[in-house]
Amino acid sequence: MAVSTPVSWETAERVATWVGAGRPLGPAGQARPLDEITWTSLRDDFAEATSRAEELVIEATGLRPASGPAQAQVVDRTGWVRANLVSFRRLLEPALAKMEAAAPTSGPLAAATRAATGAQLGLVLGWMSTRVLGQYDLLFAESADTDIGGMVSYVGPNIVALERRHAFPPRQFRMWIALHEVTHRCQFTGVPWLRDHFLSLVEEGLSGMPTDPRRLAEALRRAGHAVRGGRNPLEDAGMLGLVAPPEQLEVIGRIQALMSLLEGHGDVTMDRVGGDDVPDAAWFSRVLRERRKNMGPLSRLLMQLVGLEAKMRQYEQGERFIAAVEDAGGPGLLARVWEGPENLPTMDEIRHPEQWVARVATPTLSAG
Repeated sequence: MAVSTPVSWETAERVATWVGAGRPLGPAGQARPLDEITWTSLRDDFAEATSRAEELVIEATGLRPASGPAQAQVVDRTGWVRANLVSFRRLLEPALAKMEAAAPTSGPLAAATRAATGAQLGLVLGWMSTRVLGQYDLLFAESADTDIGGMVSYVGPNIVALERRHAFPPRQFRMWIALHEVTHRCQFTGVPWLRDHFLSLVEEGLSGMPTDPRRLAEALRRAGHAVRGGRNPLEDAGMLGLVAPPEQLEVIGRIQALMSLLEGHGDVTMDRVGGDDVPDAAWFSRVLRERRKNMGPLSRLLMQLVGLEAKMRQYEQGERFIAAVEDAGGPGLLARVWEGPENLPTMDEIRHPEQWVARVATPTLSAG
């Protein structure tokens, strides 16, 4: 018998699918249906681009996946939503079960609460499905099905919409996207300890989420103080940072620092290794940076609520960190970040790379 949790996953899927279809977002959120010729082109191009990107990323970074070659999967928005609901359930259900045990719910009111929570999650996932271009889901890497474990997903309608809007050369643009996503796969499957470390951080963060409604009231009080002090309370970690008790903020900071490193490394690799394969990489990068900035107030609020605005800053901070480390000691010094969790930068070190260089490089330099 399935255990009841505070979220209706069926409602989340229905709402996310509805939002992803563009109905509540207006014409700008809609993606025109793709014909079979376009789907075939996407599948063929991404199969080739993913294989080529993996060769380039391995050569440039030295990170060789231990789980075999990557495989490309092109999905629509609904397919992306369904895959991510599976991931969300894997991550969230232990914490949700803890909440249910602390405050058991039953009856019509509880059903309504679960539906409302599912609708909120569906709204966020549905909106995200209109923005995301590609994804490597590290949770699927634990599957016994090696085909799933090696999969890199691309959201076809969103990619084609951008290509048509900006007249991007499709094969180049698709190669550029593949480089970023394959870099993430190389990070998590080429660094033996990284996946387990990342998931342990996420689980630690979720395990500390409050089950007492009074915690939310306290979080809202802190948010009010932040607003009165002229600071956006959602700026650093979105809603997670708002509801987390103070002792969990340190864990959130470690997650953010790791994500800054990984996203910055993904962007740097994507722009650096394309070479002759992606001569227009600078153009693509410039357009997508503008796309991140030029959002309406509703989109920006959603980004803040789920922490994605912080994620956008992670790209920039991570890139600056990598540039500074390589300026100080070249690619060899940067490679030390993959040696073990103790060499990962803190958020302060991401913002002040010289601190990481002093901590990590000094023993090597003195030994020489």
